[in-house]
Amino acid sequence: MSYLWYIPNQIEPGHRGDDTSGDEGWGTLDYSTDLARTAEDHGWEGALLGTGWGRPDTFTLGATLAARTTTFKPLIAVRPGYWQPAHFASSAATLDHLSGGRVLVNIVSGLDNLAAYGDYTTDPANRYERAREFVQLVRRLWTEENVTYKGEHFAVENSTVLPHPDGYCDRHPTLYFGGASEPAERVAAAEADVQLFWGEPLEGLAERIERLRKLEAKVERKHKPLEFGLRITTLIRDTTEEAWRDAEAKVAGMAEKAAAGPGRAATGNRRTAVGQRRLLELAERGEVLDTCLYTTPGTVGGGGAATTWLVGSADDVAQALRRYRELGISHFVLSDTPYKQEIIRIGDELLPKLRALESAR
Repeated sequence: MSYLWYIPNQIEPGHRGDDTSGDEGWGTLDYSTDLARTAEDHGWEGALLGTGWGRPDTFTLGATLAARTTTFKPLIAVRPGYWQPAHFASSAATLDHLSGGRVLVNIVSGLDNLAAYGDYTTDPANRYERAREFVQLVRRLWTEENVTYKGEHFAVENSTVLPHPDGYCDRHPTLYFGGASEPAERVAAAEADVQLFWGEPLEGLAERIERLRKLEAKVERKHKPLEFGLRITTLIRDTTEEAWRDAEAKVAGMAEKAAAGPGRAATGNRRTAVGQRRLLELAERGEVLDTCLYTTPGTVGGGGAATTWLVGSADDVAQALRRYRELGISHFVLSDTPYKQEIIRIGDELLPKLRALESAR
């Protein structure tokens, strides 16, 4: 089981409703280090680092946080097209070696401001085929020597990465991958270590997990079986009633910002993605699905992992996550805002319950 937090990696304050004062140092190294060390101190193994053009470079931040912590694992989001695979393989292997095997990697193929960094591969089929080659080649560079590879998008000749990732004979940095479209799932089934889902109802994720397991055989997967992860917002309070009261108040605030005009709501840029559309359509089925999956945030601007929330007491949310675990999900990336306050609250109140439930299995 793996439990990670989320660090927004933003210069401007206010990400996903975090009302922490700008005086707290958003975008500074000390601010991000404080979040990472707080996560380390409150039971989290590491954190996903936010990415996107216009944010601080994610790999640079991940390397710095690894240097300033002891056990913290940065889940570094990277985009094929922004990186060449050999360059990335070398950089990540170096960081993994220097940090004692603490690097995690999230391969992102969704659209960003591609032209701003010189990437003009916008066709989804090409982007996912490029991602497949990227992951395939990076994995080979981490585990083999004198690699020669020629694909449609990338090629290397007699390439050896030194130093190798820490303990490379037995492991390499875990490769997370997202995406709900058919091409994305084929890439995950063939090449990823972990397929990362957003917060869908149990029935929908059960169907996707079954489909991915069948795809593993169809694409003749050569690696150990694909694992599954969940990236979701978790809002917990001392009681169920208090949690729902605060969740509804937070959504009302989001609605006010959305009504104030474009650019004020926490919308993100993924509304054309298959996975994002799946989340937005959930609200048509009801405000609350399963036991405590809140769909209303997506109707007032919530995007990505903030489209749906698990809401309730620590016991409520622990039981909801246990049901995801029973589907086969073993990696969890959780968050809520204000980030530092919730690192502590959720780390101290929810994580012990989750670990106790796992021990009882």
